[in-house]
Amino acid sequence: MAKGNHASDTIHFNPSYLLDTLIIRMNLPGDGALAKKLKVAKPVIDKIRRGEIPVSGSIMLCMEEAAGINIDELRALVGDRRTTCRLSYPIKKDD
Repeated sequence: MAKGNHASDTIHFNPSYLLDTLIIRMNLPGDGALAKKLKVAKPVIDKIRRGEIPVSGSIMLCMEEAAGINIDELRALVGDRRTTCRLSYPIKKDD
């Protein structure tokens, strides 16, 4: 089966859109207030916004709890359209 190099084959993640949407929905003044609501340091939000660190599962759970938005909607807001999620570390099999 041939793989295409179409633009539609590429997933475009946009963490800034996610953060901006959370700020609007939660009626917050900015990133500092969002960090406080999520109980993370402001540099974490800054690094997520700049794409230096990924939006982790634990951050997503904090967002879900603080904003009342379900994980599927949060994933859609960040641009994650994958139907399957894989672990980021290998699982050792017992021999």
